Amino acid sequence: MLEKALEVICIRCPKGCRIKIEKKGENIKIEGYECPLGKTYAEEEITNPKRVVTSTVRILGAIHPRLPVRTLYPIPKYKVKDVINALRGIVIEAPVRKGQIIIDNVCGTGVPIIAERDMERVKE
Repeated sequence: MLEKALEVICIRCPKGCRIKIEKKGENIKIEGYECPLGKTYAEEEITNPKRVVTSTVRILGAIHPRLPVRTLYPIPKYKVKDVINALRGIVIEAPVRKGQIIIDNVCGTGVPIIAERDMERVKE
């Protein structure tokens, strides 16, 4: 029987509840949440944790050398390193608009990487 225990601080609302989670087989025991969002967060953390990945990629022809990017939606936590590694070799050219897709379906997650700001092309 798979057993797992975690203590997390909920990030779904400003209360920041300390939640204790125990999983024994298919049974999940959750204590310490003060709202339904906390319970949902705890269930996800023990069964299928996900994260939004934020990073930068190299951009040519812009005022700054790096463009901030992120996953549009949370991805499975076990894929975070793969996504970071996939971003390492990416080089794009300005101009770029906030929300523009930089990589579609990053690492087979079905989630795109998007630009987090506009970057105009600079005149050389």
